[in-house]
Amino acid sequence: MDISVISFTQKGSLLNKELSCSLSDFGYNCEAFTMYKSAEELGLFSLKNGLKDWTEEHFHKKEAIIFIGAIGIAVRAIAPFVNSKTTDPAIVVIDELGKFTIPILSGHIGGANSLTEKILRILDSTPVITTATDINDKFSVDVFAKKENLYINDMTMAKKISSEVLDNVDIGLVSDYKIEGKLPKELKILENGEIGVCISVQEKRPFINTLNLIPKILTLGIGCRRDTSIDKIENLVMKVLNENNILINAVKNIASIDLKKDEKGLIDFAEKYGFKFVTYTADELKRLEGNFSESAFVKSITGVSNVCERAATLGSNNGKLIINKRAENGVTVAIAEEDWSVSFE
Repeated sequence: MDISVISFTQKGSLLNKELSCSLSDFGYNCEAFTMYKSAEELGLFSLKNGLKDWTEEHFHKKEAIIFIGAIGIAVRAIAPFVNSKTTDPAIVVIDELGKFTIPILSGHIGGANSLTEKILRILDSTPVITTATDINDKFSVDVFAKKENLYINDMTMAKKISSEVLDNVDIGLVSDYKIEGKLPKELKILENGEIGVCISVQEKRPFINTLNLIPKILTLGIGCRRDTSIDKIENLVMKVLNENNILINAVKNIASIDLKKDEKGLIDFAEKYGFKFVTYTADELKRLEGNFSESAFVKSITGVSNVCERAATLGSNNGKLIINKRAENGVTVAIAEEDWSVSFE
């Protein structure tokens, strides 16, 4: 996690230095800033353009910001930039004596509450947690989704689920994947009902009010002719996904042969959707065992008889090929799913 820490007084800056060093020891990438005049003496970065400009810059590039000082300063500083709980960074406030640690924004998805737990290991402070599901010791769908790397497709429905949990309403659960661990008492395995959660790479509506939680476990294996445009790649990918009712949010990465590592259309497509782009050598692809489509033409060009299916399988950690090769306009696409299970442990 990339964290920026900001302090405003001498006491706060001494605490800033202690906390930043300790968080770095925990493995966080931590930068410490202060408005106090002795920044250089303390080994902290000095603010040069004022708190508003600093906050805007760090709000959009860091995963968390820790304010050491009055909570009002933090609230006023972040107010112009707050947008969505799915994108806002974690914001934590600590008083300059280190007595209280208060997560004030993105407690669950952004990780402010879990960051607070780490801070408590460093400082002898009192946590001030206000998130309703936490203080009532209830199942939190967004905490669960973050832990399991599940995409929440509807934040309004997620809020409704949390509200029903607090009202002691049973929440149904449907999963296309094996469930490990003991279910929270608020969840019940049901095939249908009034309200519930569905864990799947496909959009399904088993409940009248369904929240889809989408595991990012799919790899798109893609082959293409040289200089194929992003539009042709995107068109075939979307067609394959739509025909199979697969949600694009389930895609973790795209994979191809290393001959395509500089292919602009593939690079642009990966960047557009935030996918990791991985490539493999012909030898790595050939060594993979399994039943794959064969093409003498592809072998003559790349040295391996199939790129997309083999690349998809390797990209999914030798998972299961769920969509075989589709070809159109010089593009080939296959989809593989990594071995995965739902964990409540």
